[in-house]
Amino acid sequence: MTQNSGLDFVLDFLLNGVTHSSGWEILLFTALVTHITIASVTIFLHRCQAHRALDLHAIPSHFFRFWLWMTTGMVTKEWAAIHRKHHAKCETVDDPHSPITRGIEKVVFEGAELYRAEAKNRETMEKYGHGTPDDWLEHNVYSKHSALGVSLMLIIDIALFGVLGLTVWAVQMAWIPVTAAGMINGIGHYWGYRNYDCKDASTNIFPIGILIGGEELHNNHHTFGTSAKLSAKWYEFDIGWLYISILAFFGLAKVKKIAPEPKFDRSKQVADSATLQSIVANRYDVMAKYARSLRHTWSEEVDQIRAKSKLESDFLKSTGKLLQREPASLELNQKQQLSELFKHSHTLKTMHEMRVELAVLWERSHSTSDQLVQQLRDWCARAEASGIRSLQEFSLRLRSYA
Repeated sequence: MTQNSGLDFVLDFLLNGVTHSSGWEILLFTALVTHITIASVTIFLHRCQAHRALDLHAIPSHFFRFWLWMTTGMVTKEWAAIHRKHHAKCETVDDPHSPITRGIEKVVFEGAELYRAEAKNRETMEKYGHGTPDDWLEHNVYSKHSALGVSLMLIIDIALFGVLGLTVWAVQMAWIPVTAAGMINGIGHYWGYRNYDCKDASTNIFPIGILIGGEELHNNHHTFGTSAKLSAKWYEFDIGWLYISILAFFGLAKVKKIAPEPKFDRSKQVADSATLQSIVANRYDVMAKYARSLRHTWSEEVDQIRAKSKLESDFLKSTGKLLQREPASLELNQKQQLSELFKHSHTLKTMHEMRVELAVLWERSHSTSDQLVQQLRDWCARAEASGIRSLQEFSLRLRSYA
């Protein structure tokens, strides 16, 4: 080989790597490897390790650990511990990455820094990091040399694509900080729609969960934290659940828990202990359906309220949103605003008060089962005698839970 041919070889390698891939091929490769990373995070780190919603066979488990070591450098124990603390302290000052307490800009643009800072908190690791991998590989490779994996990934990318491999590697390194730390931890607690009025501010970013592996359905997840399936409505799609189902089909995963799906016995005339148990188990579904009934009643009442009162449109609009909120989460000024509305609508006042009463059913730990069943029957009887159509229809549905 002459000196010129050797130089040409080096230049060709730097420009094209060993693959001589086109721009589209490099783009497809980047999309594929970042998607595998997202799948590894949602299936292994999130649903398996942090929440124990499923068990993984050794083959996919070791693959996910190796892939995350190569593409993120994240330590399993650190990730699981920080996420568990997020659920335990959600939206409080102790939440490692809540946009409610830290600000949306801080979480979106500095989410990775918040993660690294919390990873240094020994108390968090000891309290929330239990049950994560504790083998030779974890101690001597993945945790001990977390930077080695991403360095090897850099070498591989450059070898495959030449100098463009640097761009591929940069996208890989930024993918989780942008999508997980920024979008899920930030936007997923700030903007979107909510199927369930759980106690935190979590939202579903988008009903089609592909880009972030199904984590787009964040409100569903915070409502049913130990569910391996994140989709809840017929129009929602969780690609992470699709992958888990495929793994389970081949015996490589075992699903331990998914969110309960309510069953109904329309012939049931009187609520009994089975009704009570089903209502408690499906309480988020119950309250979501009640909120929808309340929304229908609001749309029927608002024109009459506007016609017979001097309440401004902005006041009515904001009050309509407050009616959808969990009553226990309302602040004093918001409760006062609703009180002003209720002066002009006995119907809305009744529905709001009965919503509060209904929620108490699964909070009365001191009551016996027989007492709770009787309270449920009394609630249904008053609802059906109220003369409020949406409340009557809801009561008929409520006592058919089976």
